[in-house]
Amino acid sequence: MDILRRVNRRKRRPRPLRRLALLFLLLWVGMGLFEANRPMPEGLAVSQPWRPATDVQLLLDQTWQAGDGERISQQQIFDEALAMINGARRLVVVDMFLFNEFADENSFRPLSAELTQALIAARQQPTAPEVILISDPFNTLYGGMNNPQLQALQQAGVRVVLTPLQQLPASNPLWSGLWNLCCRFVGNSTEGGWLPNPVGDGKVTLRSYLHLANFRANHRKTLITDAGNSWTALVTSANPHDASSRHANQALRFSGPAALDLLQTEQAVGRLGRIDTRHWPQPPTAAPVDDDAELRVLTEDAIRDALLELVNSAADGDRLDMEVFYLSHRPLIEALVAARKRGVMIRALLDPNRDAFGREKNGIPNRQAGWDLYRAGIPVRWCNTHGEQCHRKWIRLDRSDGRSELISGSANFTRRNLDNLNLETDAQLRATRDHPTLAQARSAFDKVWTNADGIEHSLPYAAFADHNVARYGLYRLMEATGLSTF
Repeated sequence: MDILRRVNRRKRRPRPLRRLALLFLLLWVGMGLFEANRPMPEGLAVSQPWRPATDVQLLLDQTWQAGDGERISQQQIFDEALAMINGARRLVVVDMFLFNEFADENSFRPLSAELTQALIAARQQPTAPEVILISDPFNTLYGGMNNPQLQALQQAGVRVVLTPLQQLPASNPLWSGLWNLCCRFVGNSTEGGWLPNPVGDGKVTLRSYLHLANFRANHRKTLITDAGNSWTALVTSANPHDASSRHANQALRFSGPAALDLLQTEQAVGRLGRIDTRHWPQPPTAAPVDDDAELRVLTEDAIRDALLELVNSAADGDRLDMEVFYLSHRPLIEALVAARKRGVMIRALLDPNRDAFGREKNGIPNRQAGWDLYRAGIPVRWCNTHGEQCHRKWIRLDRSDGRSELISGSANFTRRNLDNLNLETDAQLRATRDHPTLAQARSAFDKVWTNADGIEHSLPYAAFADHNVARYGLYRLMEATGLSTF
């Protein structure tokens, strides 16, 4: 009997550590759910009205390897961006994800320094236009290192805003829930780091790594400037990032009301950073468009909706071409497979996800998503990269009735980029098939797909095919949970 009483007393004895652990687990799950379901701030995730496609120009960057091993790069995007800034008289607004001189052995152009010098020169003009740079805190490793370019801009009177990412929904809620309980308020320091810098020389703090694991990002890549009484805009996939300077990228440059629509979308980001944008010009009231060519600006999940609408509207006899750095978004992949079954002719040109700034990757997610397309009978080819990345994010539909549409911008075709998690900007152009911009886009894609002029721009599916079931399962888990960098 004494033994039974002792056993019963032990069972009734309170276990505070277990209760604390259970309470912490409940708080962790609750905080993760709260962060995952945080609404996008006001003014984000918008589809702007259709506008006349005024002065639309397609700009392309491309790198390839010649037969003798020489690597050749043709650059258009930042040449045009620098010219736009040089012509500004009232306002320059730049929103770029990567703005730094982190480099590797494959870098060849100091894009961050060039853009920094152009923005400083704009501020030094007699008219001294207002210059705003919006970027991502990754460029300082979340306060863990100094960024000389950003410091020089601030000293020259440029307003530099690092987007407060904590106001965005969590794309990795499993970590962000814990982060908000344990680490969010500890700050960071550029001194005293003991861990290797993941993007350069020197040491950084553990706090930089803990910030990074949230995977939140302002991934936009836009530029808006005035030219006196007119406005011009650039929506691109390219970053002013030295280590990205050889990447293949695309951009659409345009003017008119659509440029002011883009400026309005940047006002929403500016408000997050407490910029007073009330004096910025507003776009005119939307009116019916009777031009043959029209364009609209899309941000965040409005890009996803436009992509799905485009693919789902494709019919038998239409042709759809896509070139993208990351493809993993399940609803979009399913829509592509369904379109193929309807008789849509589809060609998918994907980055092999092999090269990442001097490091070799494992091919996730494109090789697994490419397998989905391949099994559905969709032709897949891989960009033939040599250290650089096939960093484009665009899709074009040529309809059998003679009309074409193009969606182009910053958004990869992934859950993080399309489902209201990152900040993203794309532009959608629709016009007749022979519109110069659409004809140029078609020609550029065909050149890479067919290896025109004897240059091996792309490789057949077999070159990077990966039918490993375990890696495919890992890709699906990473896409669904946010435990990934794509």
